[in-house]
Amino acid sequence: MDFSMSGVTKELDILKQLFEKLSDTDKQAFLTSASSKEQVKKVIEQKKVTNCPHCQSTHFVKNGTKCNNQRYLCRDCKKSFVEQTGTILYNTQKDIEVWEKYIHCMIEKYPLRKCAEICEINLATAFTWRHKILDALQNMMNEVELDGIVQADETYSTISYKGHHKDFQLPRPAHKRGTRAGKRGISKEQVCVPCGIDLDGKSVAKISNLGKQSLKGLQKVLNGKVAKDSVFVTDSLRPYQKLSLDMNLSHIRIPRGKRAVGTFNIQTVNSYHSRLKNLIVHRFKGVATKYLNNYLVYHNFVNFAKDTLANKEAVLLDFIRKTMCTIKSADVAKRPAIPV
Repeated sequence: MDFSMSGVTKELDILKQLFEKLSDTDKQAFLTSASSKEQVKKVIEQKKVTNCPHCQSTHFVKNGTKCNNQRYLCRDCKKSFVEQTGTILYNTQKDIEVWEKYIHCMIEKYPLRKCAEICEINLATAFTWRHKILDALQNMMNEVELDGIVQADETYSTISYKGHHKDFQLPRPAHKRGTRAGKRGISKEQVCVPCGIDLDGKSVAKISNLGKQSLKGLQKVLNGKVAKDSVFVTDSLRPYQKLSLDMNLSHIRIPRGKRAVGTFNIQTVNSYHSRLKNLIVHRFKGVATKYLNNYLVYHNFVNFAKDTLANKEAVLLDFIRKTMCTIKSADVAKRPAIPV
């Protein structure tokens, strides 16, 4: 007999008896509370250790515990490791409950100071955690493939050197946030960001180059990201036509001055751009160009992907527990000022 299942059955019987004793009003209140998304406890599967994170060998054994964490010893490279080795959570000084709070704050798009206050962590820690998580999320977005009706368009962002300049010298005079580029129109004072979306809530976006869009820049971001037999809908920019031929896609071009060709348009990707700029300019008060690719991934996952916020929290927490990402806190700010 399975005594564990027997115990669960008895507990359920007791709960049923207690529930039946409630008034109709109390029953309704209880059911409403239990079904509320905010009350649902996220159950995250424990990461299954399949190989050594140091040498990828599958020849390892258990090697005791430390701080309630199971340790393992690799028989080949002789190094020890735990479940979290090589992930964001390795060497963290905070409990997983704090990370759960922080991920909730990220999904709600709270600014860093509010995240730090809610999670009771330092502001610098809140900043580092955000970019460690977004660096890991890049791995998820690298697997995205757009299909069906795929809309593509580019947007531009003025180069920003926001942040501390302890080890960095500005290549131009400093100015206040929001100041327009010195040159009119599209220039190399701006980064070009090609974006592709489909109607199922999947999206890809990345900085491609400085200044005006080019075929090489489009290939860098969209090549290999659109499934065969998809319908590629763009504006009349010539490089899109060349890209569609390279990828052997059906191509619908929206002529200049028109909003649609039949039922095809690029309004969804235009809305994507609008929500992206609202996130960056209004919610986060501008971001440094060196972090822009991370905020593009942030926007893709939080703003554009089709799922409930509660499910996104669970997916993201599970993802960072299981995904290899070894970036160090000291390296977060050392990335190139313009990542092209």
